[in-house]
Amino acid sequence: MVAVRPTYHNPALLAKAVANLEHISNDRISLNVVASWWKAEAEKYGIEFDQHDNRYARTSEWIELLSKLWQEDHVSFNGKYYQVQDNVLQPKPRKKPFLYAGGESEAAKTMISTQCDGYVMHGDSPEGIARRIEGMKERREKLGLPPMKFGVAAYSIVRETEQEVKKEIERITNVEASSASYKNYQQWVENTQLENELSKKDYSVSNRGLRTGLTGTPAQVQDQIVAFEKIGVDFFLLQASPQLEEMERFSNTVINQLI
Repeated sequence: MVAVRPTYHNPALLAKAVANLEHISNDRISLNVVASWWKAEAEKYGIEFDQHDNRYARTSEWIELLSKLWQEDHVSFNGKYYQVQDNVLQPKPRKKPFLYAGGESEAAKTMISTQCDGYVMHGDSPEGIARRIEGMKERREKLGLPPMKFGVAAYSIVRETEQEVKKEIERITNVEASSASYKNYQQWVENTQLENELSKKDYSVSNRGLRTGLTGTPAQVQDQIVAFEKIGVDFFLLQASPQLEEMERFSNTVINQLI
C-alpha cells in the first residue's frame, strides 16, 4: 500500500507509474489516497492548498481521472482541477489497483463510499470502529456497491509486563507546548473535521494509533486483535518505534501465537 496525495501527484503521470508497478509486482500494489491537511507543508513545496471540502472535491476528480486512464484509451478529460487530451496509457493494469482512503467528515465519507474499495480509519476502540464500519456498510449497500475492506491505524507496544508498557507509553507521549510538534498538532486540529476530540497524547503517534489498544502483554494484544476481527476489521496499519525491533517483537510474541 502506497500513500499518495492528489495535491502532490499528477493523476496521469501517477496512473502510468502505478500501472507499471502493478505489472512488476504481480498485482501487489494498492493506493491509500490522502486528501492532505498540512498547509505549511504545501507552502514549502509551492503547492496550492485547498480548503477542506475542496480538497475532497479535488480528490474525487483525481480518482475519477485515474480510474478512466486505467480502463479506457484515448482519454480526454476536462475537469475543474485536472485536464488531459487524448491520453493513451499502455500497458494498462491487468486489474484496477485497490484504492483505500480515510476521513471522518461527510465530504470524505461520501467520496470514499462511492469511489474507493477500502476504508482506513484512525485508531479507536472496537466499539468506535464498529460504528464507523456499520455506517460505511450502510452507505455502500444503498449505492448497490460491493463490500469494502476495513483497516485501522494501531500503535503497538508489546511487553512482558503492564508496568513496562506503561513506562514506554509515558516515554513516547510527551508533547510540550513549546515544541515544533505541538504547532503541527494545532494545524492538524484546525484543518480537519474529526468526529472525536484529538488530545496531545493521541497526537504523539500518528493517526491516533494508541487508541486502538494494541498495547500490553502478548496475551492482551492478541485478545484485542480478536476483538477487532469480530467486528469486521480486515487489517491494521501497524506503527511502532524503533520499527524493526518492535515489529520483530510483535511477530514473535503476537503473530506467531495467532496463526
